[in-house]
Amino acid sequence: MDSRLPKCVSRLVLPLIVAALAFLSGGVAWGQTDRVKADAQPQHVVSLGELQHDAARPAETRHSNEQAVRSLLSSDAGQKALQSSGVDFQKMDRAVGQLSDEDLSRLAERSRQAQSDFAAGRISDRDLLWIILIIVAVLIIALALR
Repeated sequence: MDSRLPKCVSRLVLPLIVAALAFLSGGVAWGQTDRVKADAQPQHVVSLGELQHDAARPAETRHSNEQAVRSLLSSDAGQKALQSSGVDFQKMDRAVGQLSDEDLSRLAERSRQAQSDFAAGRISDRDLLWIILIIVAVLIIALALR
């Protein structure tokens, strides 16, 4: 038998197999395309509502942090601390809005902790005043650095 015959057959059969696979895979892809067109809306990994909620989350967090610091500064102890240091509440209120997200987050956490400790009786009125004075000092330094 001639040894060229198997080479010739393999050269003819291999391209036919590749062409058949390409045609079949293309047919499956066309079928899938038809199904996607039949659906009213293709499914996405993340819904538009979830994206909007995630986009609004940093603003909500910042607002919550600003409220925590402002709440402490507007409390009776906070007003006493501001008066004793000779600082205007309005100036501190504007300073809170100018803080970076990281600085604001740290101050808000300290404010929340101080308020909860004071409410639970773990710290005295004098200690709360010191904490507020430290927060005011940080705000003044943050304003001076800007």
